[in-house]
Amino acid sequence: MVNFLVRTIANAVALAVAVWLLDDITLTGDDTAGKTFTLVLVALIFGVVNAVVKPITKLLSLPLLILTLGLFTLVINALMLLLTSWMAEQFDLAFRVEGFWTAVLGALVISIVSWAVSVVLPEGD
Repeated sequence: MVNFLVRTIANAVALAVAVWLLDDITLTGDDTAGKTFTLVLVALIFGVVNAVVKPITKLLSLPLLILTLGLFTLVINALMLLLTSWMAEQFDLAFRVEGFWTAVLGALVISIVSWAVSVVLPEGD
């Protein structure tokens, strides 16, 4: 349970940094509490997408991953971010990612920040 909370917090912080750094990743809301709640919900969606869809996508793209020495993972991460944006739109959450290249940059930012936050936060068993 603690590990789930740590990952959700890391994802929320990483998504917040991506929203802050990239203009085409937007999070809108009336107040800070509303934006925070939306961000946590989007982090939960992002976690589910990464837990369910990403392993299947990686398995299906294994030849490309081997051919590119793992760099295709960045494209997979970008696609997972676009899928998260689409799912957030379906749940009427105010989180949008505009364009593939923005998603690639966002995926890079999210990967780096979530790794750094995971290093800092304690991990439960």
